[in-house]
Amino acid sequence: MIEAANICKSFSIGTQTLPVLKNVSLNIKQGEFVSLMGPSGSGKSTLLYILGGLDKADSGDITVAGKKIGRQNDSADSAMRRDDIGFVFQAYNLIENLTVEENVLLPALLGGKKRKNIQSNLDELLKAVGLHQHVKHRPVELSGGQQQRTAIARALINRPKVIFADEPTGNLDSHNGKEVLELLSGLNQQYGITILMVTHSEDSAKYGNRVIRLKDGQLE
Repeated sequence: MIEAANICKSFSIGTQTLPVLKNVSLNIKQGEFVSLMGPSGSGKSTLLYILGGLDKADSGDITVAGKKIGRQNDSADSAMRRDDIGFVFQAYNLIENLTVEENVLLPALLGGKKRKNIQSNLDELLKAVGLHQHVKHRPVELSGGQQQRTAIARALINRPKVIFADEPTGNLDSHNGKEVLELLSGLNQQYGITILMVTHSEDSAKYGNRVIRLKDGQLE
């Protein structure tokens, strides 16, 4: 489902070039829940963004859900990020003046789908994430855990094949963090969605089926 070969990425700081990723190659099978770990500055979030098409590698090849990242035109890449990939970030990135259901529906509506055609999917997702009684609430009326569950439902509204999650419990207390991780694990098992999650926590990493570790820009 996710294949990467010889990914390299560097950043320029003044006159210096800082290598962040050094010939990283990995293979994640369909339906896996993989935890990506590494110390701060190891390049794990950069790798996640490159795999998801939010950033570009200097070199290397990436295939996600059978499609080449960065080898399509901009329109095709945008459609892929919208339809085949879902993103969950540490910051919930919800729109404050929209309700839970409006935030969840947004990617589908922006993609040209009609609400009547995705209503059943919306209802199913809101029940799956435990927010079916909060559909008219706005983010300010929700706990941090509820906001992150809203973000997860939003990432799933287009029924993506892959979820990329960057420190999804980083802004949560231990109780809400555990609930979010259990939710991701349950969705992985229920829907067979492939998940790649960046985390610094050994406890969080255990929710995945497999752990891969990045250090100094290279997989250990």
